[in-house]
This record gives sequence, C-alpha cells and structure tokens, in this order.
Amino acid sequence: MGSVKNIQIFGTKKCSDTRKAERFFKERGIKYQFVDMKEKGMSKGEFTSVAQANGGLENMINWEGKDKDMLALIKYIADEDKLAKILENPQVIKTPVVRNGKQSTLGYQPDIWKGWK
Repeated sequence: MGSVKNIQIFGTKKCSDTRKAERFFKERGIKYQFVDMKEKGMSKGEFTSVAQANGGLENMINWEGKDKDMLALIKYIADEDKLAKILENPQVIKTPVVRNGKQSTLGYQPDIWKGWK
C-alpha cells in the first residue's frame, strides 16, 4: 500500500454505502476527505472528471433514486442542460463517489479500491 492516495469520498451521511466506503478506508488507515453532497455537492470540474472516468453522465445518476420527478426531468431535458440540473440536485448522483486523483468509482467498490496505488 503506497501512501500516494488522495482519497475523496463524496456522499451523504445517510447513505449506507457511503458509510461502508468510509469504514473501508478507515480500517486500512488511509486518510480521506469526506465531502457531504447535501452541504457542498460537486463542482462542475469534479463531476465532469468523475463522469469521464465512469463512462459518462448517464452512469453518474442513481436512476433508482427517490426523486422520480427530478430523475424524469433529467432524463428528458436537453443534454446541454443536464449537467447544470444534476449539479443543482446532487441527490440524484449515485453515491458514494470515491476519487483518488484521476481514478474514481461510483457506489461501494472495495475490489477496485484495493488495487489503488
């Protein structure tokens, strides 16, 4: 395990997968920064970089989420408006978003994190 990690966990305190992600890094003594999506959300740059690493904007969205109206809106609005709408409504983003520099994952992905240097 190298110490070159610069881990950020974007999630919410209520999300059980976010809590599991925090536990994963804690148990391994890996420092991370928790970003509360309810308070801060993601910047456009952060979101875009994660979306690129994870196969695009559509994959970033939790289509099973509770906010059905917002999800329907995002599904059908013009592509150029999608990003702004998602950033205004971070509750639709699949959490946790875990970043390590250019690498990132969506959801609880311990097998991938184990391989991170």
